[in-house]
Amino acid sequence: MVELRIILVGCGVVNLALLKIFLKHRERLIARFGLNPQVVAVADSKGVVVNEEGIDIAKVIKIKKNNRSVIEFNELGKIHHDVIKAIESVDAEVVIEAIPSNINDGEPSVTYIKSAFKHGKHAITTNKGSLALFMSPLLELARYNDVMFKFSGAVGGGTPMIDFAKKCLVGDDIISIRGILNGTTNYILTQMQKGIRFDRALQNAKRRGYVEVDPSIDIDGLDAACKLVILANVAMGKKVTLAQVKIRGIREVHEELIKEAGARGSTIRLVATARDDLRVAPEEICVNDPIAVDGVLNAVTFTSRYAGDQTIIGRGAGGTETASAILRDLLDIRAGMQILGGGE
Repeated sequence: MVELRIILVGCGVVNLALLKIFLKHRERLIARFGLNPQVVAVADSKGVVVNEEGIDIAKVIKIKKNNRSVIEFNELGKIHHDVIKAIESVDAEVVIEAIPSNINDGEPSVTYIKSAFKHGKHAITTNKGSLALFMSPLLELARYNDVMFKFSGAVGGGTPMIDFAKKCLVGDDIISIRGILNGTTNYILTQMQKGIRFDRALQNAKRRGYVEVDPSIDIDGLDAACKLVILANVAMGKKVTLAQVKIRGIREVHEELIKEAGARGSTIRLVATARDDLRVAPEEICVNDPIAVDGVLNAVTFTSRYAGDQTIIGRGAGGTETASAILRDLLDIRAGMQILGGGE
């Protein structure tokens, strides 16, 4: 059994779902995978609580359910106000960062990840902004510091798009990527197929919690573009950033366009494509196309030199789904540590 000491940065929907998995399934994780996750620090927007003997995660879940900060409860551990100092000083193997994405400069995610690497800690992130802007230098810094960097949950939520490209198609050359990478716009366009106007569909998406705090990130195609950059870098070996993607969102898609497409046996979806260049734009696609999914589903087709077209479909968001991706990353890190350490 390997005890992994974890610093949790961000205490929103995703990391809370991860804590619930730890709490409910600890015995299974130990028995089946030999993994005993020990959370030794938790940071939310107000500060950090540290307990190197292990934080009572049931209390953390209860506190956050009541919209309180962890630093309001001294019984959890020592209180700190500097996340970076906690990352640097707390004795832990892994930093898990799941804070809201910043697509302008990637901060503070980038600084948190760099701090983890520089102090010999492995890192897991779900942050699209830092990856879309700085993936290549972050990967290089991880290699330089001989640590592991995982980010399966950054694209596709719990749907293993990154893992599929890296592991299932290993040895093949992926020559193009084409898919639906944003569940919010897919939900809106699906609603519009049913005759619901754009503004009403957007409001419906907001009520269901599908929309980013800034809706333009979704409807203007920025979220899908970030995910496309990540996939293109990982799956195709490109070294691109968000600035190199041609982006057009769904604001100009109106009901008449959707009706006309439907009459031709087609639908309109926000399609992300990577081949020679990268682009995100509304496209008319046949309803029988594998990526013509409805609602909040995501779908991506990888075209590889030998295997041809392979399509993976699943939910692109959700706290529990994304937490499952973090758990996969954690198990990968655990396996990697065993190899580096020569086994248990």
